[in-house]
Amino acid sequence: MSVSGDSVLVTGGASFIGSHLVEELVDRGADVRVADDFSSGELDNLAAVEDEIQVFDGNLKHYDFASKATEDIDRVFHLAADHGGRGYISNYPANCATNMALDNIVFETAVKNDVEKITFASSACTYPTDIQQERRRLREDMVSFDERGGAYADEAYGWAKLMGERSLQAFHEQYGVDASSVRIFTAYGPRENETHAIVALIAKAFAKQDPYQIWGDGEQTRNFTYVEDIVNALVLANEKITDGTPVNAGIPDYISINEVADAIFDSLDWHPDEINHMTEKPVGVRHRAADTTRAEELLGWEPQYTLAEGMKKTIDWYVDNHDEAHVRENLETLLHER
Repeated sequence: MSVSGDSVLVTGGASFIGSHLVEELVDRGADVRVADDFSSGELDNLAAVEDEIQVFDGNLKHYDFASKATEDIDRVFHLAADHGGRGYISNYPANCATNMALDNIVFETAVKNDVEKITFASSACTYPTDIQQERRRLREDMVSFDERGGAYADEAYGWAKLMGERSLQAFHEQYGVDASSVRIFTAYGPRENETHAIVALIAKAFAKQDPYQIWGDGEQTRNFTYVEDIVNALVLANEKITDGTPVNAGIPDYISINEVADAIFDSLDWHPDEINHMTEKPVGVRHRAADTTRAEELLGWEPQYTLAEGMKKTIDWYVDNHDEAHVRENLETLLHER
């Protein structure tokens, strides 16, 4: 089923992933509306399509605004959330917990306004943390709502995302709305802010931080997934999944923070004299990578971008759009606030 000609709402559409999704939907012929409170999203992110979309500025935790945003909409992509990188979700758990209220208000108003399809941007943080100390690719069935002890999410942010999935399934069960959830694994790319790992590492190198700071010992791994691959998974899930079944959007590779930092140094042709591994900082789970079998089977999806390709696009964007002196002067604030 094509989105062409449909009215589509993207909550959080001025954000990093949201703005890329908006551009893709416009390109596919959808009539796109964005709802965002601009707490972390930026109107500039939508510059390429600003004349082709509607933008609603407001807080989706307010019922009246959410009802207005979901009125006369065929499909909802729900990306709005209070979130950030590891430092943010560790330091602001109450902020992240408010996502549970946000999600349910969006789902309820969407159903009352007869929205046909809802796709929820979930997270790899829904997975049990105790199974991520070893290199074990995460499968969707490693989270269960039916078995005792079947859930053990990653901090308040992960629990909120997991409850968002369960709430959306409940709305599907009770009201019949088509539903899908995409568990996003460590997305990166242009327009991401410095609270997230790859852009944080780029910012530190761009500002020539020396000693260069890496949180933890740097051997913790993630499966960094380029934003255009994430967008493709979201669109396919909206088109092909109706019953709330969650799917992973990630890569199966384990990439260490130290490896990423070295690649950034080489790309910028700058290397620090000293690296300070800050083992007291929050780093989350030890290893994280995705099993993408379900996404391949249900969506025909697999990632198209290698890390080298995605990193080049991201570094080029950062260098072209940031002032070195400004980043250096404001680095600590950029790394810790949305």
